[in-house]
Amino acid sequence: MTTRTPQRLLVTGGAGFIGSNFVHQTVDQRPGVAVTVLDALTYAGQRSSLEPVADRIELVEGSITDAGLVERLVADCDTVVHFAAESHNDNSLRDPSVFIQTNLVGTYTLLEAVRRHPDVHFHHVSTDEVYGDLALDDPARFAESTPYNPSSPYSATKAGSDLLVRAWARSFGVAATLSNCSNNYGPYQHVEKFIPRQITNLIDGRRPKLYGAGLNVRDWIHVEDHNAAVWRIIEAGRPGETYLIGADGERNNLDVVRTLLAVFGQDPQAFDQVNDRPGHDRRYAIDSSKLRRELGWRPRLTDFAAGLRSTVEWYRAHEAWWRPVKAAVEAGYAAQGQ
Repeated sequence: MTTRTPQRLLVTGGAGFIGSNFVHQTVDQRPGVAVTVLDALTYAGQRSSLEPVADRIELVEGSITDAGLVERLVADCDTVVHFAAESHNDNSLRDPSVFIQTNLVGTYTLLEAVRRHPDVHFHHVSTDEVYGDLALDDPARFAESTPYNPSSPYSATKAGSDLLVRAWARSFGVAATLSNCSNNYGPYQHVEKFIPRQITNLIDGRRPKLYGAGLNVRDWIHVEDHNAAVWRIIEAGRPGETYLIGADGERNNLDVVRTLLAVFGQDPQAFDQVNDRPGHDRRYAIDSSKLRRELGWRPRLTDFAAGLRSTVEWYRAHEAWWRPVKAAVEAGYAAQGQ
């Protein structure tokens, strides 16, 4: 088994949802590791997400497409953890161009820098959406061997970035590992996303919104479990290998909304059905047996209702973090009939 002991991390997208949680987790659990965050601080990456650890990290505002900046930062690290991505499906339908730039050109720029520094390990964080979707009644789950079949500009650019990483590992010997994870939830997730949108609606006394019939299934994992898996892969994953991360958390959107209503002590029918999302994937499901078998990782936060309760508590306690953007997000959804 490969064993690595990272000491100097460059975390791209470290002011975003999963990335900022990774930074918090790293600083808290591995105080000897130096962390530099590179983030463009677009709407989805907030400086305030890193305020609690600001005195223990270096935050660099900039783009992963800036070759000179990337070269300088990669030269001063031993591990790149690549979270940075444009990640909202609906936005990718309206304007795919920024997804091409960030997810494809940005990943290429990072890979080229790492290629020039062969002692640097590169870990690429991706999504299960690259595999397309499964039928609701299909017992299959995504595995590392599942063919790619992306269905949106977002998932297509993530699939492309995955393939770039694999090609640079094979063709140029870049020391890289990859992971594809199921849907995350937890603190610091932008209120445009499904779970925090419903939580903040309920905090505001508004009814949650359910896309269509709410039968679309997602495989939910708490962000802390995802990031623990990422660390395990960084430390012990085999170069060139892909690992799927999932917590056996399949639930349809209707079940998620009703669980949230129960957390708030409300009627399970107290939600509004809105227009379904265009091209809404039916079902995602992850088989993470390779990761568990080879690297010994197991999810800890598998009680979904308990995880939602703690997430609701976080949003209640951090209203100043999400309140400034809430009205604009809801106005955008209302314009789409959602």
